[in-house]
Amino acid sequence: MRYLPLTEEDRRQMLERADTDSIDSLFMDVPLSARNVVFDLPPHAGELEVERHMVRLARQNIAAGDKPFFCGAGAYRHHVPASVDHLIQRSEFLTSYTPYQPEIAQGTLQTLFEFQTQVAMLTGMEVANASLYDGSTASAEATLMACRITKRDRIVLSGNLHPHYAETIRTIAKPGGLTITTGAAQPGKSEDLISLINDTTACVLVQTPDLFGTIHDLKPLADAAHEKGALLIAVFTEAVSLGLIEPPGAMGADIVAGEGQSIGNGLNFGGPYVGLFATREKFLRQMPGRLAGQTLDADGRRGFVLTLSTREQHIRREKATSNICTNSGLCALAFSIHMSLLGEVGLNRIAKLCHLRACQLADQLVAISGVKLVTPIFFNEFTLKLPVPAADVVEALAERGVLGGVSASRLYPHEPKFDDFLIVAATETNTDEDAAAYSAALKEVLGC
Repeated sequence: MRYLPLTEEDRRQMLERADTDSIDSLFMDVPLSARNVVFDLPPHAGELEVERHMVRLARQNIAAGDKPFFCGAGAYRHHVPASVDHLIQRSEFLTSYTPYQPEIAQGTLQTLFEFQTQVAMLTGMEVANASLYDGSTASAEATLMACRITKRDRIVLSGNLHPHYAETIRTIAKPGGLTITTGAAQPGKSEDLISLINDTTACVLVQTPDLFGTIHDLKPLADAAHEKGALLIAVFTEAVSLGLIEPPGAMGADIVAGEGQSIGNGLNFGGPYVGLFATREKFLRQMPGRLAGQTLDADGRRGFVLTLSTREQHIRREKATSNICTNSGLCALAFSIHMSLLGEVGLNRIAKLCHLRACQLADQLVAISGVKLVTPIFFNEFTLKLPVPAADVVEALAERGVLGGVSASRLYPHEPKFDDFLIVAATETNTDEDAAAYSAALKEVLGC
């Protein structure tokens, strides 16, 4: 039996060792009312029947690669070379748990060190950690770090920050009694965040490109924050954008946090993903998560270790720098392998292609009567204002075989002012035929 390996003799020996004569006696301390609960579950089925049932359920989905796909809003479809998946499945990577014994984990530690180097170069920062869970938790950890550094408890959030990221930050900030001030979300516009900064502000957190695709110049905001003694946290959800636009570190950001899924990792039904985190060297000891460092062994040979932070510090509750004591190791490995395959030139080429595809698509769609582009400057994601509710358009496009984007109302379900906005993303995986199919389907849906 594949899932029931114990025989009656095995059970008898186990009960004998436990000095009892029945399974029921092991649960004597549990009240009968709790033991005799009948769950409304379907009867058991065999493996073959379960497999057929799951296949039927799976066929109700439309996979991203099956149809023209233009969804983004934090998760992006890019081409991942087959070599990435092949390499991460090598046993020395796939079965590794945690590299606390450097003498037997040099390969894993070197990979993490190189990953950190790549993230630091991408973001224009001086140091990076060995990853966090995803972009939202990385952003939340960034705000906690800023509060520790400044010894202040007020956080200013951009209204154009991805709502899921904002909600994660609120969830983590609440137990610490931190105060959050949020700007007004405005598709295609820059908020006046500078007016929200005062002498009690710990940090200002802004996303670029933001949820609606707009690219922001962070330099004026960084200067204003620093003048008041606050830190600037720059957030991104599309890591490929860093192959083309100016990195946050060059614009004065103190901490950079974001999502690395779009490099080396597929959509994966929403996870697992990989959080990227980088900062200035002077803030190194306040950085959450793991840090892999380079050293020399007793014989003078180069080696790698986890450094500055021991595992024990992560279980010190409120005294710990962070209670995140792990990282998205396999996803970080995929990221690093893909980055190594691309190199600086390759990443820049893909970023340019993504931008080109998005510009071409935007030109085709805004030529349709009633469709307006509200994002003035974008990388590979932009927002359209439609003459009808965007959620209805998304469903109608799906019926015509086009996954046309994410309606803003899905992210802001209780704010009717966003009902007509559609967030659209294009990547190097989109073809001219995909764009033509989208344009034709949207014309049909809008009756043009």
